Amino acid sequence: MKRKRFKLSNLYLAAVFFILYAPILYLVFYSFNSGGTMSNFEGFTLEWYKSLFTDTRLLVIVLNTIVIALLSATISTVLGVIGALAIYTAKQKYTKTSLLSLNNVLIVSPDVIIGASFLILFTMLGIQLGFYSVLLSHIAFSVPIVVILVLPKLQEMSPTLIDASRDLGASTWDVLTKVILPYITPGVFAGFFTALTYSLDDFAVTFFVTGNGFTTLAVEVYSRARQGISLEINALSAILFVFTLILVIGYYVLSQRGSKEVRR
Repeated sequence: MKRKRFKLSNLYLAAVFFILYAPILYLVFYSFNSGGTMSNFEGFTLEWYKSLFTDTRLLVIVLNTIVIALLSATISTVLGVIGALAIYTAKQKYTKTSLLSLNNVLIVSPDVIIGASFLILFTMLGIQLGFYSVLLSHIAFSVPIVVILVLPKLQEMSPTLIDASRDLGASTWDVLTKVILPYITPGVFAGFFTALTYSLDDFAVTFFVTGNGFTTLAVEVYSRARQGISLEINALSAILFVFTLILVIGYYVLSQRGSKEVRR
């Protein structure tokens, strides 16, 4: 009976992964099609990748997307760690619960509502839509994600570590930099890479707050897809998939190293 359940669970897992990855692999496969369509594979070619890298406008958009992602991930990680520490150190249970609830509301809120809200806010404040509006929006929706990933590491940490460091004469700064931050490093890396990934592939929020000639890769792909099927989009999707895969592997390696250092 157990063996049968094991086989069924493996079959279910394989079906789930197939549904998730089959469309991506389909796009990647046809990015090498010399026929120019996604219905009949005529032969192998790198023409669409060459065309992609000779598109100056698209390369500028890729650079914009990477800059926005790195800046928003870095800033939101710093703010998220501060927010997680504020929630963790809150003495009253009501205050802690309220702060955590407000944080979680932003995570579960639909992207369309968040994007429309930012559009209204920036319009009221007179902030011109473009680089800064996109950056501020990405920071705003990334901070709650970082908080929710860092907070469990803080809650997992034994209070005796902090008490022992204080008994040995450590200052508040020493406790933070030499005890707390090293312990929560895996959570910080998780928050940074998750924020980076969310920023790279965000479409809904960015669609509302971009303007004045500034755009990101997700919005550009959507615009090009509306104009018709082009295998340049397939090539671009393949590169983004590989880049995301590298990020995931990098996060896994760094988190494993961080966990080993904490154990030592």
